[in-house]
Amino acid sequence: MRTVGPQKMLRPQSRLSLFTEHNMVHQALGGTACNFSNYRNRFSMPGQTESLWYSWNLGSAHFVSISTEVYFYLEYGQELLFKQYEWLKKDLEEANKPENRAVRPWIITMGHRPMYCSDDDQDDCTKFDSYVRLGRNDTKPPAPGLEDLFYRYGVDLELWAHEHTYERLWPVYGDKVCNGSKEQPYVNPKAPVHIITGSAGCRERTDRFNPNPKDWSAFRSTDYGYTRMQLVNATHIYLEQVSDDQETGEEILCGISFHG
Repeated sequence: MRTVGPQKMLRPQSRLSLFTEHNMVHQALGGTACNFSNYRNRFSMPGQTESLWYSWNLGSAHFVSISTEVYFYLEYGQELLFKQYEWLKKDLEEANKPENRAVRPWIITMGHRPMYCSDDDQDDCTKFDSYVRLGRNDTKPPAPGLEDLFYRYGVDLELWAHEHTYERLWPVYGDKVCNGSKEQPYVNPKAPVHIITGSAGCRERTDRFNPNPKDWSAFRSTDYGYTRMQLVNATHIYLEQVSDDQETGEEILCGISFHG
């Protein structure tokens, strides 16, 4: 299910600076308690979605930007939650058509609040029944989460922020590690790879980690820094996390190659 076409590989390191880092996502995806009217009127993003969620194609990848805030600010109505889910399902169905996946084999999503994290706080991503991952049962009808949808349509890479840290996960689905193999976990992984890149800078400083992370946590850092990504070709992505806390200047904390 995870492989479409030739063998693909995700390799942590990157050349394209990710604008999903903490500050930008707070700004653009609704990181504050509001009715989102500020973003609807100030931003002009692709598609007819009020600029709250959208997708675009770049090189060998299909990028999808979502709003995770629709799962939390229900006082402004539940319509946006269900509206985004239906749009997202149609978008991923289109991206997965054989003729489209042959041209753009990578599907990369971006959102503010992660499905998983090992930070030492009470944020949604620290809970097994994360709203973003599993949905909400206190709505009528119950609101579906995103993990099953992303898994079903073969999303390769999920980029998140919100937590003031950097964390890279092993391929994960259903709270279980789904590595491609023991020797090459990111070669043809059996589930999406999650990257939390929320340490670009904040006056609240970086967060603390839980000293006992789950098995799906592969690498963690509390350094201020940013993530870079390079779409090498149809079978390779390279990602790297750069630290700004080093005395000698920028330093690469980690790098991985991803074969999807």
